[in-house]
Amino acid sequence: MGDFEDEWDAQPGGPKRYIDRQEQPTRTGLVCPDVRGKSSYHSIDARHAEFQGLAGAIRLDIVFSEVVRVREIRPATYIGAGHVEALASRVKAEQIELLLVDAPLTPIQQRNLERETGAKVLDRTALILEIFGERAATREGVLQVELAHLNYQKGRLVRSWTHLERQRGSGGNGFMGGPGETQIESDRRQITERIVLLEARLEKVRKTRAQQRQLRSRAAIPVVALVGYTNAGKSTLFNRLTGAGVFAEDLLFATLDTTVRKIELPHGREVMLSDTVGFVADLPHDLVAAFRATLEEVVDADIILHVRDIANPDHAAQAQDVLTVLDELGVSADTTPIVEVWNKVDLLEEPGLVLASAGAAGRVHASVPVSAQTGQGIPKFLQLIEKILGEQARTYHVHVPHSAGADIGWLHSHAEVISRDMPTEVGTDFVVRVDPRHRTAFLERFNGRIAVSDL
Repeated sequence: MGDFEDEWDAQPGGPKRYIDRQEQPTRTGLVCPDVRGKSSYHSIDARHAEFQGLAGAIRLDIVFSEVVRVREIRPATYIGAGHVEALASRVKAEQIELLLVDAPLTPIQQRNLERETGAKVLDRTALILEIFGERAATREGVLQVELAHLNYQKGRLVRSWTHLERQRGSGGNGFMGGPGETQIESDRRQITERIVLLEARLEKVRKTRAQQRQLRSRAAIPVVALVGYTNAGKSTLFNRLTGAGVFAEDLLFATLDTTVRKIELPHGREVMLSDTVGFVADLPHDLVAAFRATLEEVVDADIILHVRDIANPDHAAQAQDVLTVLDELGVSADTTPIVEVWNKVDLLEEPGLVLASAGAAGRVHASVPVSAQTGQGIPKFLQLIEKILGEQARTYHVHVPHSAGADIGWLHSHAEVISRDMPTEVGTDFVVRVDPRHRTAFLERFNGRIAVSDL
């Protein structure tokens, strides 16, 4: 068995890898606790299947996977003593190197489980961080994942070693640290310094993205953002619409890095389509925070396309998890039109029955069934986007006198100029289309010189 690195033994310069990188896949056991009375949108069968999918997203040899019934969460080991004993026997008999537990373990619970079973133990958060670490391809993605890793490690470092405070000497003025404390403080300082550095670099990324969005805004090109549960088919749909060739596999978290492409709607209007990272139940807050610069593409979108895998029996619960993350970002139907894209209809045995019973998650502008794989429903889907954008934008006649030449530049930067008459002695008349985000500024700037167009 190869050596594992403890998550609290962090080194600056890059995120730890929790799972051994050896030629043979790590022999792994999966434990999915079913806690009595714990509320969840997801059934235990759906949670178990998803956890198996998460573990299968990286190179592991899954030896066993089981659901463990938990009457009450134990502070020391999370699961009961009988289950711990049974796991320890199984680990020894089947030479298990790694136990993955589908729960948020405290450092004490993790250490006790490792001590009792003799295997390395990782919780759900650590597994998701590991997957993100493998998937990150761009410099920005690597920085975001490393920041999330270090924030996770920092919390475990502090809590895991608090027992050493008992070793403090009692002599002198009490400033003498006990054994190990100097190293702990050094580790904490190095991690903190690295976090500050990463946050500064990601702030530059955020500013760059903000400038790019500002340029798109000035060009009056609407932004349409794809969001959804991981593996719902966002990237396949993105590729179908753009021909971009973004990595799209039947794999959890296949996409981490946001991609933006320009597409043309049926009547010629251009929009920017943005593909984003997939969401998942109990997505670690550190990851949401680290990817905030990327997810701001969603916050500033003109339309949000919530892609749902309608063929997944757990699609309703998955949709609720997506809405939870959107809420964390401050996005709702009150701020942005949300369209539900019911994807993978080609996999349904009885499409009419399933679609008739499928309800929207929260308030949505519309729902549309499609198959990103076959193209079914895509023309109607594109027409719907065009219709919504048309409902949002209004068209105006604008008069610009010669003395207000700067207004012409403003129109080209903040509106879509549909037509322009020949200049006369008193000025020039324009027909422009104005999106809601610029409407207030437009009405204030051109007060008294506008009329609503019939276009």
